[in-house]
Amino acid sequence: MLSLWGGYMNQKKILFITTEMSPFLPRTEMSILVKKLSQGILGHGKEVRSFMPKFGIINERRYQLHEVIRFSGINLVIGGLNYSLFIKVAPIPFSRIQVYFVYSKELFQEKNILHDNMGNELLDNDEKVVFFTRGVIETVKRLGWSPDLIHCHGWMSALVPLYVKKHYSIDPAFCNTKVVYSVYNDVFQRPFENSFLERIDMERITVSDIKNIKNRVDFVALTKLAIDFSDGLIQSSIEIHPEVEQYIKQIAEVPFLSYQSEDICIDAYNNFYDQILNISSN
Repeated sequence: MLSLWGGYMNQKKILFITTEMSPFLPRTEMSILVKKLSQGILGHGKEVRSFMPKFGIINERRYQLHEVIRFSGINLVIGGLNYSLFIKVAPIPFSRIQVYFVYSKELFQEKNILHDNMGNELLDNDEKVVFFTRGVIETVKRLGWSPDLIHCHGWMSALVPLYVKKHYSIDPAFCNTKVVYSVYNDVFQRPFENSFLERIDMERITVSDIKNIKNRVDFVALTKLAIDFSDGLIQSSIEIHPEVEQYIKQIAEVPFLSYQSEDICIDAYNNFYDQILNISSN
């Protein structure tokens, strides 16, 4: 009985932060993989929670989203502007995985994802990146749930490694947290405005920390920033941007998992998490 209790207490906590997840959004490479991982990693005996943006296109009635009142209404100041944070939650259908949805009244309300009806990238995507990152981290703190490992999916989560390793580095909720970043072929074309640098400014983040984005905040620069502060990297698309691929090859000291086919990805990712967390397979 004691060993069972001890095993439960020692469950490793894995936090998935993603732009997309099936079935809440259309099936894509990322949305399918994150759903599969959430369920598969839970099956490996780890505790799992997942966060994603609550895009306006998500059918709240169909998926039974309900607001978490005690976490909603928190004020976030970003670039001198105030945003109210709201959280909704719903289970992945037919599973024990709870998904937390982050949004504000100012952001994520359009009936689309990251593009307008003409296929143009939305002008406030850069604001969404900062708000989503801050919203997730602040909500996790208030949950009283300290993740052992955060796995980030998609450029919407690219600021998470920087924030966890710098601004939140002395926070008890994240001081021992490892961060893994998955690189996808999810390139955006429109560089962010220079005001993005002001929005991400927080205590303990220095000019040298953001050297890769100080001149131009495009997909490659933002991805390099995520890579710089990650404890492990995964190639989650068969092909990725060649400049990003070359950058990863230059960082030999960071553990890297190459692309894994669907039939073996759960075990491969779980073993990679264990490697990052220094868990013996014996």
